[in-house]
Amino acid sequence: MKKLISIAFASFIMMSCSKDFIELSPVSAVSVDIVYKTDKDFSDALTATYNSFQSAYRDRYIIGDIRADDSWQEISKSNSQSYSDLFTTSSSDGLLNSQWQYFYTAIFRVNTILTKIEPLAETTIPKKARYIAEAKFLRALAYFDLVRIFGDVPMVTHPLSIEEGYKIPREPVANIYSKIIIPDLLAAETGLLAKYTGADVGRPTIGAAKAILGKVYLTIKDFQKTEAKLLEVTTMGYLLLPKFTDLFDYTKNEHHSEYIFDIEHEEGMGEGSPWNRRFAPNNVTFTSFYGIGGNGDEQNGPTQILIDLFAANDLRKDITVGVRGGFIGANGVFVKLTSNTNQTYTKKYIVTSAAADDSKSNWKVIRYGDILLMLAEAMNENGKTDQAITYLNQIRARAGVTVYSTGMTQSAVRDAIVLERRLELSFEGHRWFDLTRTGQAYNVMKDYGMVPYMIVWPLPLSQVQLINDPTIFPQNPGYN
Repeated sequence: MKKLISIAFASFIMMSCSKDFIELSPVSAVSVDIVYKTDKDFSDALTATYNSFQSAYRDRYIIGDIRADDSWQEISKSNSQSYSDLFTTSSSDGLLNSQWQYFYTAIFRVNTILTKIEPLAETTIPKKARYIAEAKFLRALAYFDLVRIFGDVPMVTHPLSIEEGYKIPREPVANIYSKIIIPDLLAAETGLLAKYTGADVGRPTIGAAKAILGKVYLTIKDFQKTEAKLLEVTTMGYLLLPKFTDLFDYTKNEHHSEYIFDIEHEEGMGEGSPWNRRFAPNNVTFTSFYGIGGNGDEQNGPTQILIDLFAANDLRKDITVGVRGGFIGANGVFVKLTSNTNQTYTKKYIVTSAAADDSKSNWKVIRYGDILLMLAEAMNENGKTDQAITYLNQIRARAGVTVYSTGMTQSAVRDAIVLERRLELSFEGHRWFDLTRTGQAYNVMKDYGMVPYMIVWPLPLSQVQLINDPTIFPQNPGYN
């Protein structure tokens, strides 16, 4: 599917509309009627929708990693990354506007697809059920991200006129979970395929729908449903890769036994990812040694707090946090970094690329390691602490560190799972969302500049000013 995204997006933009209001305004009737006629038209339209997720997830680390305590913006202090790090993000920050626009662009496109496909017969659109399921998966994922970033947001399930768009209020988060996210994912898991082949590899599967739904249930603290749903995922053939480092070896197929759902990228065709360069120190010797196109951008550096959490024998350490102050170059020689660049870096996204921001590495939205840790968390909260330890220990054993014995208290296991999520999933966009869903964000981050209302981000100023009606579209508290 990586190779199809740019082609499909180019054709899809012909039926896109103006961006007067969060991509909710209607498409041209003429262009829509021309485009939405065949099975291939809907396949291409869905493929093109992934372009919005590519764009949104390029900055996922700013929200999911730099905002929290395992990552920081070490050098530059006057950009969206540093504002996120220091809790000084204003409502006019371009990061917020782009996140809002990208996710609502995806929602707009999905709503249009669903509206156009519904009256058509399966004799005309043979894969109709699958396309509906795929569209609903994407809409659920977009809303899941939106509510975790912004809180209450407009709930839109069909294409709107411009006039209607200005009247849509912010909907309580609980309603968006119950009316869109959960129903869409339940529908998706009944209509998607178990796996794909050929050019369709990378589209969401039944397992992806169940996995995201399990994360949704965990986020809203429905631990019984979390446990039940994630247990289903464990029966679907997913397995941890034998070596943790293979997860980030981009000479190998990224669609392996641990893969569940990624945001797909491919180099050399305008669909590459930027993280190998963005996360590299601004050091020519470093980027040349690893074959990274462009200058290192000095972003998303591991904090010393995270580095110190790793045991010396933890097999995840080297690729997660590198070597402070330098790197191991040719013939095993330590090469020192200059003092004016990042002294820490993650190697999870290092891969050669001929051009800047054109890497083939995917963004791992959810993988099986995350499933095992979420399942352990849900079981522990459900009073099944010893069973939780068995799932936690699968992660520990692969990392080469001491496994836990049964008989631990629920509180001790809860702390162990929090630690393991940091060691296993850092720089994959999870830490901030883990802190917020567990209610620990303020306790952990208050010394970094956070105040309680910053549990959600400010709404984009452009949207607040555009609607200009605080009765239906108020700014989040504390950001006025």
